[in-house]
Amino acid sequence: MTSRIFLAAAAVAVLTLSACADDGDDTTATTPATTTTAEDGAPATTEEGDASEHSAADVRFARMMIPHHEQAIEMSDIILAKEGVPDDVRELAEEIKAAQGPEIEQLDEWLGEWGEPGMGRGDHGDHMGDHMGDHMGDAGEMRMMDGMLSPEEMQELADAEGTDAARLFLEQMIVHHEGAIDMAEDQVSGGTHPEAVELAQTIIDTQQREIDQMREMLAGL
Repeated sequence: MTSRIFLAAAAVAVLTLSACADDGDDTTATTPATTTTAEDGAPATTEEGDASEHSAADVRFARMMIPHHEQAIEMSDIILAKEGVPDDVRELAEEIKAAQGPEIEQLDEWLGEWGEPGMGRGDHGDHMGDHMGDHMGDAGEMRMMDGMLSPEEMQELADAEGTDAARLFLEQMIVHHEGAIDMAEDQVSGGTHPEAVELAQTIIDTQQREIDQMREMLAGL
């Protein structure tokens, strides 16, 4: 009799321990990661180190700087095609092209990584004003805000010759660079993508040096 009571108690203890173990397994749960979009101004993903992590400020910076850089390259091409332009002005135009071309490619690449509508290379050039309007509002207002030249100003540069063309190029490019610096400063203060912020700081440093250089060149013309 005593033996049967002992065995029954042992069986109850085993069943109790098994139930506790089962209960512990059921409490294990995975909390799904939450994501936000760039429209919020918050990172687009919470995954640490994800290449797609970005904010609305980063997207705005890329979309504004791409056509801005392209116009600087177009201005440089215009001055390089002219006769009678001082060598130092030609060298500066080449440097601008060499620096800003790769930056355009990088900005395009980031937009693709972020899953944001891009500014494909084939979409620029003559349609630049249209894209500025599509992405950023009124194109004329944007030109005033960030130093972009109007079609009339671009034509004025195209029509100028020799030293007059060089002087106009320098004057226009100073204003153009100042606009780029304004946009880059906004990115440094408001962007969240580390590499995009780093590029913005590079633009600030490089283009401020070029502004100083261009002012000296103007004084020597």
